[in-house]
Amino acid sequence: MTSRVAVFASGGGTNLQAILDHFAARGTARAGDVVLVASDRPDAGALDRARKAGIATAVLKTGKRDGIEPLDALTRHRVDFLALAGYLRLVPVNVLAELPSRVLNVHPALLPAFGGPGMYGDRVHRAVLASGARVSGATVHYVDSEYDSGDTLAQWPVPVLDDDTSASLAARVLKIEHVLYPRVIDAVASGRWRFDARPKPVPEAAFHSLMNWDERRLVRDIEAAFGFN
Repeated sequence: MTSRVAVFASGGGTNLQAILDHFAARGTARAGDVVLVASDRPDAGALDRARKAGIATAVLKTGKRDGIEPLDALTRHRVDFLALAGYLRLVPVNVLAELPSRVLNVHPALLPAFGGPGMYGDRVHRAVLASGARVSGATVHYVDSEYDSGDTLAQWPVPVLDDDTSASLAARVLKIEHVLYPRVIDAVASGRWRFDARPKPVPEAAFHSLMNWDERRLVRDIEAAFGFN
Protein backbone atom coordinates (compact mmCIF):
# COMPACT_ATOMS: atom_id res chain seq x y z
CA MET A 1 0.00 0.00 0.00
CA THR A 2 1.35 3.43 -0.89
CA SER A 3 1.72 6.10 1.78
CA ARG A 4 -0.30 9.30 1.59
CA VAL A 5 2.39 11.96 1.55
CA ALA A 6 2.10 15.68 2.25
CA VAL A 7 4.79 18.19 1.36
CA PHE A 8 5.18 21.48 3.23
CA ALA A 9 7.14 24.13 1.32
CA SER A 10 7.74 27.86 1.61
CA GLY A 11 9.42 28.54 -1.73
CA GLY A 12 9.55 27.54 -5.35
CA GLY A 13 9.29 23.83 -4.76
CA THR A 14 12.19 22.31 -6.69
CA ASN A 15 12.54 19.56 -4.07
CA LEU A 16 8.79 18.99 -4.32
CA GLN A 17 9.22 18.57 -8.07
CA ALA A 18 12.06 16.09 -7.52
CA ILE A 19 9.78 14.05 -5.24
CA LEU A 20 6.94 14.10 -7.77
CA ASP A 21 9.29 13.12 -10.59
CA HIS A 22 10.78 10.29 -8.56
CA PHE A 23 7.39 8.84 -7.65
CA ALA A 24 6.25 9.12 -11.27
CA ALA A 25 9.36 7.30 -12.47
CA ARG A 26 8.82 4.53 -9.92
CA GLY A 27 5.33 3.87 -11.27
CA THR A 28 3.53 1.08 -9.44
CA ALA A 29 6.66 0.43 -7.36
CA ARG A 30 6.46 3.88 -5.75
CA ALA A 31 6.09 4.04 -2.01
CA GLY A 32 3.86 7.08 -1.87
CA ASP A 33 1.47 9.48 -3.52
CA VAL A 34 1.69 13.19 -2.79
CA VAL A 35 -1.88 14.07 -1.84
CA LEU A 36 -1.32 17.53 -0.37
CA VAL A 37 1.09 20.42 -0.81
CA ALA A 38 0.80 23.13 1.84
CA SER A 39 2.64 26.37 2.45
CA ASP A 40 2.83 29.19 4.95
CA ARG A 41 3.02 31.55 1.95
CA PRO A 42 0.00 31.84 -0.38
CA ASP A 43 2.25 32.92 -3.27
CA ALA A 44 4.73 30.05 -2.91
CA GLY A 45 5.76 28.56 -6.24
CA ALA A 46 5.36 25.10 -4.74
CA LEU A 47 1.59 25.62 -4.65
CA ASP A 48 1.59 26.42 -8.36
CA ARG A 49 3.54 23.23 -9.08
CA ALA A 50 1.02 21.23 -7.08
CA ARG A 51 -1.98 22.74 -8.86
CA LYS A 52 -0.44 21.99 -12.24
CA ALA A 53 0.03 18.39 -11.10
CA GLY A 54 -3.57 18.13 -9.89
CA ILE A 55 -2.59 17.90 -6.23
CA ALA A 56 -4.63 19.47 -3.43
CA THR A 57 -3.14 22.59 -1.87
CA ALA A 58 -3.56 24.49 1.37
CA VAL A 59 -2.31 27.72 2.92
CA LEU A 60 -1.30 27.12 6.51
CA LYS A 61 -2.23 29.34 9.41
CA THR A 62 0.60 31.37 10.91
CA GLY A 63 0.72 33.93 13.67
CA LYS A 64 0.08 36.72 11.17
CA ARG A 65 -1.99 35.01 8.50
CA ASP A 66 -5.28 33.14 8.41
CA GLY A 67 -5.31 29.63 7.01
CA ILE A 68 -5.79 26.06 8.02
CA GLU A 69 -4.00 24.60 11.02
CA PRO A 70 -1.26 22.17 9.88
CA LEU A 71 -2.70 19.17 11.74
CA ASP A 72 -6.19 19.87 10.42
CA ALA A 73 -4.83 19.95 6.85
CA LEU A 74 -3.04 16.65 7.35
CA THR A 75 -6.05 15.02 8.98
CA ARG A 76 -8.42 16.24 6.25
CA HIS A 77 -6.26 14.55 3.60
CA ARG A 78 -5.54 11.43 5.70
CA VAL A 79 -1.80 12.00 5.46
CA ASP A 80 0.51 9.45 7.03
CA PHE A 81 3.91 10.86 5.96
CA LEU A 82 5.17 14.45 5.82
CA ALA A 83 8.15 15.78 3.89
CA LEU A 84 9.44 19.32 4.36
CA ALA A 85 10.84 20.88 1.21
CA GLY A 86 12.21 24.32 1.95
CA TYR A 87 9.66 24.88 4.72
CA LEU A 88 10.90 27.68 6.97
CA ARG A 89 8.76 27.19 10.06
CA LEU A 90 8.86 24.82 12.98
CA VAL A 91 6.47 21.90 12.67
CA PRO A 92 3.90 22.02 15.50
CA VAL A 93 4.36 19.47 18.25
CA ASN A 94 0.87 18.04 17.68
CA VAL A 95 1.90 17.14 14.11
CA LEU A 96 5.08 15.47 15.34
CA ALA A 97 3.04 13.50 17.89
CA GLU A 98 0.57 12.41 15.20
CA LEU A 99 3.34 11.32 12.78
CA PRO A 100 6.14 9.94 14.97
CA SER A 101 9.32 9.38 12.90
CA ARG A 102 7.30 10.16 9.78
CA VAL A 103 8.37 13.76 9.22
CA LEU A 104 11.54 14.31 7.18
CA ASN A 105 13.50 17.34 6.04
CA VAL A 106 16.47 17.99 3.77
CA HIS A 107 19.08 20.55 4.81
CA PRO A 108 21.66 22.07 2.43
CA ALA A 109 24.74 21.33 4.55
CA LEU A 110 26.26 18.48 6.51
CA LEU A 111 24.51 18.72 9.86
CA PRO A 112 25.16 19.36 12.67
CA ALA A 113 27.35 22.02 11.03
CA PHE A 114 25.61 25.09 9.61
CA GLY A 115 22.17 24.31 11.00
CA GLY A 116 19.77 25.83 13.48
CA PRO A 117 17.52 28.91 13.61
CA GLY A 118 18.02 31.26 10.69
CA MET A 119 20.21 28.83 8.77
CA TYR A 120 18.40 28.24 5.51
CA GLY A 121 18.93 28.84 1.81
CA ASP A 122 21.68 31.24 0.81
CA ARG A 123 22.54 31.93 4.45
CA VAL A 124 23.82 28.39 4.80
CA HIS A 125 26.05 28.55 1.76
CA ARG A 126 27.46 31.94 2.69
CA ALA A 127 28.28 30.59 6.14
CA VAL A 128 30.04 27.57 4.64
CA LEU A 129 32.17 29.79 2.40
CA ALA A 130 32.96 32.21 5.22
CA SER A 131 34.14 29.33 7.42
CA GLY A 132 36.71 28.16 4.89
CA ALA A 133 35.22 24.65 4.85
CA ARG A 134 36.33 22.53 1.92
CA VAL A 135 33.33 20.21 2.01
CA SER A 136 29.58 20.80 2.16
CA GLY A 137 26.67 18.61 1.15
CA ALA A 138 23.10 17.65 1.95
CA THR A 139 21.52 16.00 5.00
CA VAL A 140 18.19 14.18 5.22
CA HIS A 141 16.99 14.05 8.81
CA TYR A 142 14.00 13.41 10.99
CA VAL A 143 12.19 16.52 12.17
CA ASP A 144 11.74 17.32 15.84
CA SER A 145 10.64 20.41 17.76
CA GLU A 146 13.84 22.37 17.05
CA TYR A 147 15.41 23.54 13.82
CA ASP A 148 17.71 20.98 12.17
CA SER A 149 18.26 18.96 15.35
CA GLY A 150 16.45 15.71 14.47
CA ASP A 151 18.40 12.50 13.96
CA THR A 152 20.26 12.29 10.66
CA LEU A 153 19.18 9.62 8.19
CA ALA A 154 21.57 10.13 5.28
CA GLN A 155 24.21 12.55 4.07
CA TRP A 156 26.19 13.07 0.89
CA PRO A 157 29.13 15.48 0.51
CA VAL A 158 30.08 17.90 -2.25
CA PRO A 159 33.36 19.74 -2.73
CA VAL A 160 33.66 23.44 -2.02
CA LEU A 161 35.70 24.89 -4.88
CA ASP A 162 38.16 27.78 -4.72
CA ASP A 163 36.06 29.99 -6.98
CA ASP A 164 32.67 29.13 -5.46
CA THR A 165 30.05 31.75 -4.78
CA SER A 166 27.07 31.03 -2.59
CA ALA A 167 25.04 30.56 -5.79
CA SER A 168 27.42 28.04 -7.37
CA LEU A 169 27.73 26.08 -4.14
CA ALA A 170 23.96 26.12 -3.70
CA ALA A 171 23.49 24.71 -7.21
CA ARG A 172 25.91 21.87 -6.50
CA VAL A 173 24.26 20.98 -3.19
CA LEU A 174 20.79 21.17 -4.75
CA LYS A 175 21.73 18.49 -7.27
CA ILE A 176 22.44 16.18 -4.31
CA GLU A 177 19.17 17.11 -2.61
CA HIS A 178 17.18 16.28 -5.74
CA VAL A 179 18.72 12.80 -5.94
CA LEU A 180 19.07 11.86 -2.27
CA TYR A 181 15.90 13.24 -0.68
CA PRO A 182 13.23 11.57 -2.83
CA ARG A 183 15.00 8.23 -2.53
CA VAL A 184 15.23 8.43 1.26
CA ILE A 185 11.54 9.37 1.41
CA ASP A 186 10.74 6.38 -0.80
CA ALA A 187 12.85 4.04 1.34
CA VAL A 188 11.30 5.17 4.64
CA ALA A 189 7.72 5.42 3.37
CA SER A 190 7.95 1.96 1.81
CA GLY A 191 9.31 0.34 4.96
CA ARG A 192 12.60 -0.66 3.31
CA TRP A 193 14.13 1.65 5.91
CA ARG A 194 12.37 1.52 9.26
CA PHE A 195 10.46 4.62 10.30
CA ASP A 196 12.88 4.85 13.23
CA ALA A 197 15.89 3.89 11.12
CA ARG A 198 19.32 4.55 12.53
CA PRO A 199 21.53 7.04 10.72
CA LYS A 200 23.22 5.63 7.65
CA PRO A 201 26.96 6.33 7.73
CA VAL A 202 28.32 8.36 4.85
CA PRO A 203 29.16 5.62 2.34
CA GLU A 204 32.75 5.06 1.24
CA ALA A 205 31.60 5.78 -2.30
CA ALA A 206 30.65 9.30 -1.24
CA PHE A 207 34.26 10.15 -0.50
CA HIS A 208 35.33 8.74 -3.85
CA SER A 209 32.64 10.89 -5.44
CA LEU A 210 33.91 13.90 -3.50
CA MET A 211 37.45 13.49 -4.79
CA ASN A 212 36.33 12.66 -8.33
CA TRP A 213 33.34 14.97 -8.69
CA ASP A 214 31.22 14.01 -11.68
CA GLU A 215 27.60 15.17 -11.72
CA ARG A 216 26.74 12.67 -14.43
CA ARG A 217 27.30 9.80 -11.99
CA LEU A 218 25.38 11.15 -9.01
CA VAL A 219 22.26 9.04 -9.39
CA ARG A 220 24.22 5.83 -9.96
CA ASP A 221 26.64 6.49 -7.09
CA ILE A 222 23.96 7.45 -4.57
CA GLU A 223 21.61 4.60 -5.48
CA ALA A 224 24.43 2.04 -5.31
CA ALA A 225 25.89 3.38 -2.07
CA PHE A 226 22.63 3.31 -0.11
CA GLY A 227 21.08 0.28 -1.80
CA PHE A 228 18.17 2.19 -3.31
CA ASN A 229 16.31 0.28 -5.98
